[in-house]
Amino acid sequence: MRKLLIATTNPGKIREYKEIFNRLKLPVKLVSLKDLKIKEKVKEDGETFEENAVKKAKFYYKLTKLPTLAEDSGLEIDYLNGQPGVKSRRWPGYEASDKELINITLKKLKGVTLEKRGAQLRVVMALIIDEKVKTFQGLLRGIIMEKPIKKMIPGYPFRSLFYLPEIKKVIGELTMEQEAMVAHRKKAVKKALPILKKIFNLNLRS
Repeated sequence: MRKLLIATTNPGKIREYKEIFNRLKLPVKLVSLKDLKIKEKVKEDGETFEENAVKKAKFYYKLTKLPTLAEDSGLEIDYLNGQPGVKSRRWPGYEASDKELINITLKKLKGVTLEKRGAQLRVVMALIIDEKVKTFQGLLRGIIMEKPIKKMIPGYPFRSLFYLPEIKKVIGELTMEQEAMVAHRKKAVKKALPILKKIFNLNLRS
């Protein structure tokens, strides 16, 4: 089975990608940076999600020569003109904790009605093989709640605030299997199906 490097050290993202690939019946072996004992890091200093994703994909492809999928993602809040966006984790100007990011979000939206608290989770994936890069985007629309649910997923602070009207649940209340069915990452992976089929010589239906 051919390998695809998911260029992240975040175990939650690895689990999510494995669930998505399983749901889409993609017979590809996913490996992480940890699996390959890669400790080198890329400075994510791009101005856009795409810049960061492409930079990471090229860096880790050069190290491993494996087909590589890298991503950058974040929260964009309508009322705040798309903030925090590409700087979601570094919103206050430094690497903030999950709790700090939740508190900053609630403070900036204090007094704002639910009708104006629309937001989206955006992911841009960069897929590279033979030094050719393709990018794919996924969006998930929702509403920022006025207070977080009690459950907090480490590394995913905004999931305790992000409400999905169509299923009437905060995304943090979903199981990994449920989230994989609606996730912005799944939407991006589905867009990448023709390229994945070509790379791995898979007989897939999109």
